[in-house]
Amino acid sequence: MKTNVNILWVLTAFFVVVAAVYVAWNVLDHGRVEWAGTFMLALTALLVAFIAFYLDRVHAAQAGELPEDRLDGNIDDGDPEMGFFSPWSWWPIFLAVSTALLFLGLAVGYWICFIGLGIGLVALTGWVYEYYRGVFAR
Repeated sequence: MKTNVNILWVLTAFFVVVAAVYVAWNVLDHGRVEWAGTFMLALTALLVAFIAFYLDRVHAAQAGELPEDRLDGNIDDGDPEMGFFSPWSWWPIFLAVSTALLFLGLAVGYWICFIGLGIGLVALTGWVYEYYRGVFAR
């Protein structure tokens, strides 16, 4: 992972240099700055810098290389507990339907968004409180 972060920092420097060359070339050739390309290259450099910074902080917080990041790592080297998942839950399907209705409402008519929002609130509440009642209550 550290190698990927270093590559992203090099890519950030590359986009900064390309943006500077682009500005200089336009000033010499046309006598003015071409703003669309300049902003695009500068914001691309900024985006890559954000990603590199984030991955650098994540790598520092991991306290070492994870088995997934090592070339000689095996599947058994990782943590066996990945989390708790509900294989029998229907609530994610209802959340997907509500999201589809929200996007359909943006494309067709805003009144459909209210239906999707209502279904989404019920589905989200049901998914959150799934283990507080019924057969699987704890």
